[in-house]
Amino acid sequence: MGSDDDIVTRLRDGDEAAFRDLLARHHDHLLRFARTFVKSPATAEEVVQETWLAVLQGLDGFAGRSSLKSWIYAILANRARTRAVRDARTLLFSEMTAEAEDDEPAVDPSRFNAAGYWDQPPRPWDDLTPERLAASAQIRVRLAAALEELPEAQRAVVVLRDVEGCSSDEACNILGISETNQRVLLHRGRSRLRAMLEPLMETGRRER
Repeated sequence: MGSDDDIVTRLRDGDEAAFRDLLARHHDHLLRFARTFVKSPATAEEVVQETWLAVLQGLDGFAGRSSLKSWIYAILANRARTRAVRDARTLLFSEMTAEAEDDEPAVDPSRFNAAGYWDQPPRPWDDLTPERLAASAQIRVRLAAALEELPEAQRAVVVLRDVEGCSSDEACNILGISETNQRVLLHRGRSRLRAMLEPLMETGRRER
């Protein structure tokens, strides 16, 4: 598609093909990210449509300090938060910081023995490779359900990092949180997902 500068220049010139390419690349991913904040698919679609309109209206304000992708995702995050607050169903992102700083253990304390060592060690996160997920429809379905069960702040970070492939810097910029908060939320989200998926992973090992 070209560099961000090229794409923005084409969009500013009214190049419809450039916008169609941008839609094809990001629309479905934006829908998935919007569902981090709002439950209704119809509402998510509305938020994404509002995001695209804001992107076109705000092109002159894009200064290139972040990637075009991060800029678009940040617009969506702001739109989705506003809509979710209006619908009274989400955390304010000031509360994300509080969640990252509370005393909730990342791993269930019952998994340690009296000496403080692992009694039930977790499976490596790397077990959940793209190939493994693609090979198991059951794991994919359970992963989607498990993501829905995460606290919203953790889900937003996990979706950006592990589903959308964003870097830590991009996730921080999109969500407006610190690197420390992002790291804690990602660790906790991954730990919860791993715990929820372990029974299926164990079953898969026994069946191979």
